[in-house]
Amino acid sequence: MGEYARYLKSAVDVAREAGELLKRHFGEPGEVFFKGEVDLVTRSDKASQDLIYGRLSELYPDHDFLGEEGLKELSGSDFRWVFDPLDGTTNFAHRLPVFSISLGLEHRRRLVCGVVFNPMSGELFTAERGAGAFLNDRRIAVSTIDDLNKSLLATGFPYDIRKTKTNITNHNRFLVRAQAVRRCGSAALDLCFVACGRFDGFWEEKLNPWDTAAGAIIVEEAGGRVTDFDENPVDIYHPEVVASNGLVHRAMLEVLRLES
Repeated sequence: MGEYARYLKSAVDVAREAGELLKRHFGEPGEVFFKGEVDLVTRSDKASQDLIYGRLSELYPDHDFLGEEGLKELSGSDFRWVFDPLDGTTNFAHRLPVFSISLGLEHRRRLVCGVVFNPMSGELFTAERGAGAFLNDRRIAVSTIDDLNKSLLATGFPYDIRKTKTNITNHNRFLVRAQAVRRCGSAALDLCFVACGRFDGFWEEKLNPWDTAAGAIIVEEAGGRVTDFDENPVDIYHPEVVASNGLVHRAMLEVLRLES
């Protein structure tokens, strides 16, 4: 048990409770609203956020909170919870059971624990700084693939892709340099799948802090590497991320740095 074990336990308990809420509402009619042309929000996004914030703020009233659905309570506390109450809203809205609750905790701007829970599969990914990463209480590790050509990668696309075409060029470049590229629709789960060796690498642009806060520390504690496209250390407030098993990281960065 490490220094942050009690916070991790709280996050696990809250993620499980929010997961039960999402399962109850999965597939219900009248759930979906549009924030933009293709950007969705559901009643369950907001209900899950209210539940998570309510539980954690009661336990830790002196902590700060940053959540996807407009939650921003930043008083300058040493501790900040950064979370997505439903990562993979489009999947959820279309009754595709690939979505998650993602909870990360920072201490003095350093990620110290993370929890990602897919309530439909029952897979719970956890990590505490210096204590390793786990899937349903079993320690996990990144893959040992060291050749980009043999790597299975994952990515995602921003909601403004129709206007900006963001990531299409990089996606096409990786299609012909990796074994294959997948798009699951939940950045938090993509990162966890890197952590447990299902994917060898993941990259994405225009991400928000709540997309990567939990997954980034889970990858690192599983022995992987997380940076931006310029190989700077992970910063969840920077909108681009590359995560990998470490062995194909430089090769991925080389592709991302190619001239358009």
